[in-house]
Amino acid sequence: MCGPDGPVEKYLAHSARPELDIPAQGYFEHAGNVARFCKNELSSIVVGDGYQRGYDFFKYCLLHAALFHDLGKLNDKNQSVLRGDKKARHLPINHCDAGVAYMMRHKALLSALLIYSHHIGLPDMAGEKIRKNSPSGDLRFRDNDEAVRQDSENLEEYLVRHCESFGSELSSIENIRTDGRFDLRVATRLLLSCLADADHTDTAIHYRNFHEEKIPLLQAEKRLAALDRYVAGLASGDKSVKLSKRNIARSGMYQKCRCGPTKNWMYYCDSPVGTGKTTAVMAAMLNAAQAKELRRIFIVLPFTNILKQSVDVYRNALRLPGESDSDMERVVAAIYHKAEYEDENSRQLSALWRAPVIVTTAVQFFETMAAASPAGLRKLHALPNSAIFIDEAHTALPTNLWPLAWWWINKYAMEWRCHFILASGSLKKFWELDEFKIKGTDNNITSLLPKEFSEWLNALETRRVPTKRKSEKMDEVRLCEWLLTLKGPRLVVLNTVQSAAVVARTLADRCGRERVEHISTAIAPKDRELLVKKIKERLCDKEDDNWTLIATSCVEAGVDFSFRNGVREAAGLVNLLQLAGRIRRNEEDCYNDSVVWSIELDFSWLLKRHPSFEIASKVLLDLFAENPDLINEETNISDLCTRALRRELNECGMKEGSSITEDEAACAYASVEKKFKVVDSQTVTVIVDTHIKERLESHDKVTWRELQDNSVQIYVHTAKKFKAEPVRGHPDIYFWPYKYDGFIGYMAGVLDNEELNNCGYGFL
Repeated sequence: MCGPDGPVEKYLAHSARPELDIPAQGYFEHAGNVARFCKNELSSIVVGDGYQRGYDFFKYCLLHAALFHDLGKLNDKNQSVLRGDKKARHLPINHCDAGVAYMMRHKALLSALLIYSHHIGLPDMAGEKIRKNSPSGDLRFRDNDEAVRQDSENLEEYLVRHCESFGSELSSIENIRTDGRFDLRVATRLLLSCLADADHTDTAIHYRNFHEEKIPLLQAEKRLAALDRYVAGLASGDKSVKLSKRNIARSGMYQKCRCGPTKNWMYYCDSPVGTGKTTAVMAAMLNAAQAKELRRIFIVLPFTNILKQSVDVYRNALRLPGESDSDMERVVAAIYHKAEYEDENSRQLSALWRAPVIVTTAVQFFETMAAASPAGLRKLHALPNSAIFIDEAHTALPTNLWPLAWWWINKYAMEWRCHFILASGSLKKFWELDEFKIKGTDNNITSLLPKEFSEWLNALETRRVPTKRKSEKMDEVRLCEWLLTLKGPRLVVLNTVQSAAVVARTLADRCGRERVEHISTAIAPKDRELLVKKIKERLCDKEDDNWTLIATSCVEAGVDFSFRNGVREAAGLVNLLQLAGRIRRNEEDCYNDSVVWSIELDFSWLLKRHPSFEIASKVLLDLFAENPDLINEETNISDLCTRALRRELNECGMKEGSSITEDEAACAYASVEKKFKVVDSQTVTVIVDTHIKERLESHDKVTWRELQDNSVQIYVHTAKKFKAEPVRGHPDIYFWPYKYDGFIGYMAGVLDNEELNNCGYGFL
């Protein structure tokens, strides 16, 4: 058979789209492309010492799953729909069952699981009649499934057609076993990630929704040299900077990280805020990547708004001669949202981990580790052979999720050659507590910094700015009145998006909009970027001192701000310490009367309580009650933070975390994905720009970068409550139908809408 573009395959994998002038895709072409993608990706993954035999087993399972994942599409009824002979929204026969049956026949049980899951996701083992069958980790899968048995009757015909398409005999399927060293749960997620990405990518390329970009290499040695030049330029270029202890600390920090240890796979760095971790730890990561021949670097940050600042630094600091701005966008990728879409029309908008340097959020990073769905897992196979910097680790996860996350980190470090550095200026050494200890490991990680240097840095931090507690509870009016008694510029951090918006608007009404700035996740990334730039400009103007920034916790970590006074709604001890890192950050002489205040709010009407902070704030207030001079020159910050964590655990226990850990042990993949939420509720992408919405509905090309820059993440139940409508043709992307402005973002639509306002529905 021939068509206008050459030979046409007898059997199809994807139907044509005549309205877009896209031909059908042949079965051989698609299955072959998916298998080649998987093979190429596996060739770039190196495993830990002693794990090669297990890796060979996984490679074998994945390639067979890739070749036979669409075997059921060879069914006559399915082919009729794919050819356009019959109109149907879905294939009449589940096309996964034939491949599952074939793999089960040959006891290729892991391959069967991958094929079964490549559209619907990994199941809970018990719920799908999957059980461990031997010490080697084999699986007994869907023994009594009627659909698989019925489809097995046509299996021989499918196999003949498969051979006809590929033009050769089937490769033998042997009963290979893993040696049991790998953790099967982590490996299964990685394999499904690779299969799902291969399937989605090839489909998107065929339907012209995706253009595969050439991925640049990390080139760790060259980029480390570029970083050295960048840091040296900073030191020599700013002649106005005095040779203070703070600047000496930053210089020493860089050198000790730059030439630090790389032998182990896990390190911690408890350097205080303001000591230059952004460049120093990147030097440590590049040093490790060079020593261990790693392929990627991940920077995991707690909040979306600080990504841009870090990305700008890395794109400037890591640039090689001849690389343009567009080249650096491919070298250093900024991924703000957990943008993952199952719908075929939206898959190309998923933000993937393909650049050599990935800057992303803790939500995206850890929820990808926990994922079971193909869209959620699609990026995961990029993680092996990488260096991972978990910045501000104290706030990366809720306490109850850390035991399982810590177990995953250990597995990726030992089995998949992942080099981890956990850092924070207020680091909780949770791995020292009994709840986090893992059998078979020494439950200890090495400091990246020498002990004496770390202690010297700690002493510098505790002398810099005092902390105090204000005992009076305040509503928005009393809070604004009190704020105006403090010398500016002032930084106020509140626990919820709604409280921040209410206080920002109240304060602006009282003293004028020009004296109030506001930043939170209610504002789209493109507008937050402009806001951060404006705030930095105002802070540089020492005559412009009578103004206030109202924000959420998204500014309390990793942002290079230096305010005169700071106010923090009671949350955890680490939150207060992080805010202190934005107050008199550079030891300004004119800020020698700076104070960091801990306050409590009166939640009478529009101010919103954040339930996640209740226990941590109680512990903080108890610590203040015991010792009003909580942080002084004798305080060891890391030890104090670990002590606070111990109290939080005593208050809440680890029941929920234990439940998730038990689900993981039982291979209950779907349950783990459902329960392991860094943010309590599921969010959806909501566009705030009408032009982007119209382009999507008109099938114009919109990149994932454009989508994330012009959208916010809103809880699913909130989007439904306020009738945010799905974008036509993209059921998993929504549009915000109310007012949005650059001051308080989508909260403008909430506070200006009397009906929404009166319903009393709060935004966290």
